[in-house]
Amino acid sequence: MAVKTKFLKDDFIKILSDYDLGEYKSSKPFITGAVQTNFLLQTTKGKFVFRYYENRSKNSVLFESDLIKHLTDKNYPCPAQFKDKHGKFVCTYKDKPFIIFEFVEGKHLKNPNESQKNELVKKVAELQNITKNYRPRNTKFRLNYNIENCRELARKEAKKINTANAREKLKWFESELLKLELPKSLLKGVCHCDFHFSNVLFKNDKFNALIDFDDANYTFLVYDLIALINPFVKSFEWSTWTKFKNDENVFDFSEARKIVAEYMKYRLLNKNEKEHLFDAFKLSIMFDCIWYFERGNAKDFYEKRKIEYLDTLGRKEFYKRLFK
Repeated sequence: MAVKTKFLKDDFIKILSDYDLGEYKSSKPFITGAVQTNFLLQTTKGKFVFRYYENRSKNSVLFESDLIKHLTDKNYPCPAQFKDKHGKFVCTYKDKPFIIFEFVEGKHLKNPNESQKNELVKKVAELQNITKNYRPRNTKFRLNYNIENCRELARKEAKKINTANAREKLKWFESELLKLELPKSLLKGVCHCDFHFSNVLFKNDKFNALIDFDDANYTFLVYDLIALINPFVKSFEWSTWTKFKNDENVFDFSEARKIVAEYMKYRLLNKNEKEHLFDAFKLSIMFDCIWYFERGNAKDFYEKRKIEYLDTLGRKEFYKRLFK
């Protein structure tokens, strides 16, 4: 169930009294989304989206609000937010923050065609052109994807689980983080960090809006790109990885090369970014490991196997497979 907090008619009447968005007519919860509560509001002035942040501090939401204003000011396709009568985008109700967004028409695509896939890649590149070196004032209140935060989260997970297996996994985890080469000179900015078709609205087969900036944070600028590329064969997944031998070839860079080439039509990667895409990709796997830290035996589990396969390939070969 997407709605975690119930809102009645009287709640929305009270909330809307602080806005110039018309009088309340009706509301309907969105059934998609697993974290925050979202309602479609119908007023005498039109349709709006009410987003209630169930697990975010106000400062974290202010980061998101500042980012969205930055993007809409640059005419990037994402829903605009509305200020209340006091000039605030982020308000609170029952001790939790919320934002009211414009309602953008569109649908999520389950089977995008090649043109639509390319349009997604283009919009990823355009987002990074806008957010390059951009650092909102409330950056420290977000979970920013870097080695330090990755290590801290893993330690917290291991402590929370408190088993011999978790402690053994943490040892492996920390040793792998030490191997990553992500120089300070690597370009940073704000990435969406959940950029896929489930968070994109298409209208008339065209990209209409990027939504749900819940995971957006200040990180390496290539992070959204690496979320699009998958150098592993399609059959190698978390539910099938045990069927593959340690020395078996699991790589297929054909689709990844096309995505990177398409991306660079709109934002060229510099030499530093190309050389360390390998490390950024491994960091993304390490974060995936955190989200599923309790899953699998420390001696051999999905994310560990992926890292090991990448290590057999190496940074230079990874670079060659993508760029030469």
